[in-house]
Amino acid sequence: MSHWDVIVLGAGASGLMCSATAAYQGKSVLVIDHAPKAAAKIRISGGGKCNFTNLDVSPHNFICQNAHFVKSALSRYPSSAFIELVERHGLAYETRELGKLFCAERAADLIQILRTECDWAGVNIELGSEVESVKFKQDQYQVKTSQGLFSTSKLVVATGALSFPKLKATGIGYDIAQQFGLQVIKTSPGLVPLSFDGKWQARFSELSGLSMDIIATANGHSFKEAMLFTHKGLSGPGILQVSNYWKMGQVLEINLLPEFSIETVFEALKSLKLNGKSLPKWLNQFWPKRFTQIWLEAFPIETVLSNVTDEALQNYAQQLTHWQLYPAGTGGYGKAEVTLGGVDTDEVSSKTFEAKNQPGLYFIGEVLDVTGHLGGFNFQWAWASGVACGLSV
Repeated sequence: MSHWDVIVLGAGASGLMCSATAAYQGKSVLVIDHAPKAAAKIRISGGGKCNFTNLDVSPHNFICQNAHFVKSALSRYPSSAFIELVERHGLAYETRELGKLFCAERAADLIQILRTECDWAGVNIELGSEVESVKFKQDQYQVKTSQGLFSTSKLVVATGALSFPKLKATGIGYDIAQQFGLQVIKTSPGLVPLSFDGKWQARFSELSGLSMDIIATANGHSFKEAMLFTHKGLSGPGILQVSNYWKMGQVLEINLLPEFSIETVFEALKSLKLNGKSLPKWLNQFWPKRFTQIWLEAFPIETVLSNVTDEALQNYAQQLTHWQLYPAGTGGYGKAEVTLGGVDTDEVSSKTFEAKNQPGLYFIGEVLDVTGHLGGFNFQWAWASGVACGLSV
């Protein structure tokens, strides 16, 4: 049985960040991961370009039962610190809408930076190694794997969560937490497309591939971004964002004219009525023509509004700006970018990430009940929690 100062379970974003940080402090560090390649989620995220952080990160960009938990790590390792790291390695990156930063070429360049940092720091990485059991004896964690038995006084769980099962995602981090008496908050798919059935599924399928700007609202949370029609329903940034707040059976509300309020739409419709102008032509200024056609089939009204009452116009303005839909479900973990819920943050120190009632056991990254909005926030949480834990072990 070989002994290490620190063993990190998981060779993803938070695990590699934590390992390099700890090894630079002079610790002997072993990373164990059952996947054949390190950081597979980085490789495929952001269309293969990885949205690795955001220029404007605040605690408001995160969902966690304890809203204060994320503050310490995010303030100690802001996005500017990670940008400085990748710039030092010469990573070419691009800034997109809403402060999102992406690799200019490919996400593999970012993985190479993390691997290089681990190499420089002297981290040992064991890939393709299944964790069979974790035991705690005489202040030491014994980790039995398919590659052998290892021991440490500091065990870091950076195993990620349940999204992307095709990348061999598992719930082992939750199992370890529960084994040592930590609460796990019920998990569900996050940042996930919404599916529909019946007539709306058929209509959305006809529009598959079309995108339009909207404001999506669920449970009092609104996001102004693009919506994408799919064969099964709705996706795109605005829908993925709001999916974190939508619950089964609840309404999803969409403003199809995001630059307008209900009042301005009503005034515009009255103007069309007075001037005998065509409604489809007006809508086509804002929407793809195929959507206008399907919308008018679903919600018919006279194309020239001369004979339409003001009350009917008011109702139509309401329909355009507060369209209410009832999704049938989500795309599940297979289509989810993240996992909501996880290890209860009340069980873990927000400064060191050590379990309060289990010495030497740490939880970082997505295995915790911390979920970022779309836009590089989940990766920033991985970097920040990884560094905070790496410094403390």
